Amino acid sequence: MASKPFASSADLGVKTETLEVLADGVYALTAEGDPNVGAIEAEDFIIAFEARATPKAANDWLEMLRKHTNKPVKYLVLSHYHAVRVLGASAFGAESIIAHDNTKVLIDERGEQDWASEFGRMPRLFREPEGIPGLTQVDMTFNDKLEIPLGGDRGSLVLEYCGRGHTAGDIVAWLPKQKILFAGDLVEAAAALYTGDAFHFDWAKETLNKVKSYRAETLVGGRGAVAHGVEKVDAAIEQTRGFLNGMIEKVTEVHKRGGTVKEAFEETRDLLAPKFGMWPIFEHCLPFDVQRLWDECDGIDWPRIWTDERDQEVWNKLQD
Repeated sequence: MASKPFASSADLGVKTETLEVLADGVYALTAEGDPNVGAIEAEDFIIAFEARATPKAANDWLEMLRKHTNKPVKYLVLSHYHAVRVLGASAFGAESIIAHDNTKVLIDERGEQDWASEFGRMPRLFREPEGIPGLTQVDMTFNDKLEIPLGGDRGSLVLEYCGRGHTAGDIVAWLPKQKILFAGDLVEAAAALYTGDAFHFDWAKETLNKVKSYRAETLVGGRGAVAHGVEKVDAAIEQTRGFLNGMIEKVTEVHKRGGTVKEAFEETRDLLAPKFGMWPIFEHCLPFDVQRLWDECDGIDWPRIWTDERDQEVWNKLQD
């Protein structure tokens, strides 16, 4: 039997990108399971949320946004450090790039390795990779909360750390007046979770509880369609929690009985596939997800660095 293509290396089909106006001056771009991005208009400037994988990909998004507003991008907010979210930053010409303290640490610690890893896993997202000028340098960080007044009657944008989750540095962007939440990869709406750098136990409990406590009426997750209405927002959060809890249940069970990580992977896939297996990147993510959770069960709190060599090793051990 032929082995499965590595990660998303064979996923080369073009995705339809849809710009949605969520409220006056609030925009989201979704792309059939590819990473979502967004933008918020202030009175005199724009705050962009996420940067995409390359300047070319970011420029494609900005061209769509420019049909609605020509205000300059003052702030670029990065929800976390992963390459497909940050390496297109130079296209925005932002005055400042904002992220959590831990995101800056992670870019410095493992940004180069993550760049090579994600390019190997998801080459289609890297449109014109030669245009990437280097690692993205964050120049404004915070630990708990940062509020940006939008001017006029627009209210404020609140950037907040909800706890360890998808990475050690995930932040959300909350518009209290409009009740719109950009959740980054802490929540996925009908898309599989990548948890290779995650803190599963924190994420599944306290962190998602915090995300749910906003009582958002509109939620833009990291991938998948925008969730409209509190009921659908809660459903997206609980789908995410269900994926995490299913992983935790199986991996910890196998670990406790002295099984192997391969057994944990197979049993986790058997449990999750009926409900989540049709979602984008499910087969891509699960080997890396299970390996990270296994590491947590082994007492490894800070995630090990993924390199392209380690990616292949884990894939060959678990997925083939």
